[in-house]
Amino acid sequence: MADEIQHLTRAFSGLGGLGVDEPAMVSALAKWRRQPEKLSGFRKSFNGFFKDHGGVIEKCEEEYMLHLAAEFSRLSMEMELIGLLWLCLFTVQNLMVMWAMHPWERDARLAHHVLHQAHPAAIVVEIACTRTAEELLGARKAYQALFHHSLEEDVAYRARDKPYCGLLVGLVSAYRYEGPRVSEETARAEAKALVAAVKSAGHAAAKLVENDDVDLGHEETLREAALCLATPARYFSEVVAAAVSDGADHHAKEALTRVAVTRADVDMDAIRAAYHEQFGGRLEDAVAGKAHGYYRDALLSLVAGGK
Repeated sequence: MADEIQHLTRAFSGLGGLGVDEPAMVSALAKWRRQPEKLSGFRKSFNGFFKDHGGVIEKCEEEYMLHLAAEFSRLSMEMELIGLLWLCLFTVQNLMVMWAMHPWERDARLAHHVLHQAHPAAIVVEIACTRTAEELLGARKAYQALFHHSLEEDVAYRARDKPYCGLLVGLVSAYRYEGPRVSEETARAEAKALVAAVKSAGHAAAKLVENDDVDLGHEETLREAALCLATPARYFSEVVAAAVSDGADHHAKEALTRVAVTRADVDMDAIRAAYHEQFGGRLEDAVAGKAHGYYRDALLSLVAGGK
């Protein structure tokens, strides 16, 4: 394992000013699937890129991020000469850094970016509803360590004027029971209440849809929360389908990297199956048809599951 970690460290080190080694990075993506201990060892040993942050996480160093951006830029200028897109290469950088990050830091930074850039609330819902109770608690710890505010406080403040503010605060504050002792009667009652709430919101939105001042975000946020909690694979397959669709906007395209990185070792097999059931094609083919170069190779290493 030490040799593999050293090899990846060299790939991220800029090769002495000659650009990063993207083939080695993509190779590690494929070989290190479901081996979090290797990434943990990589973060602990790469002191220039990561540093211990209050005993909570190994934090990405902003100064090294700037160095990486310069090295990716160096390579992008060379690759542009043979017709590859700059965006493609910068997306590879985002993917590789997100993959290397501690999962708690990754979720904390994703949530902070959304809350402070007026992005749709979907990513906060996604983090709150599809992480385990321990993972969500870890993300909250990382958020406070990184940004000196609690995630719950930032959500409450940033979404204070939104009708779904209470829902978001409740979701990020929850510590869900995940043990084996579940009351079927209670579960059915809660499921019915959630379905009724989504239907009610949809009915109200339909009545008010002609009103230009109406914020339909509440209905969409409820739907996303219900789908994330009940069938996360179906939710993520829809996110990916939107990302690879013709006319996808910037936010939709960004989601492709996020889903590939955060779900590769969790439920990617189920997401591929849900995508096939919903859209009648292979997820790998959809990704390969839209992405290019090393970015495509990196995505397929995560999405295809070694197949």
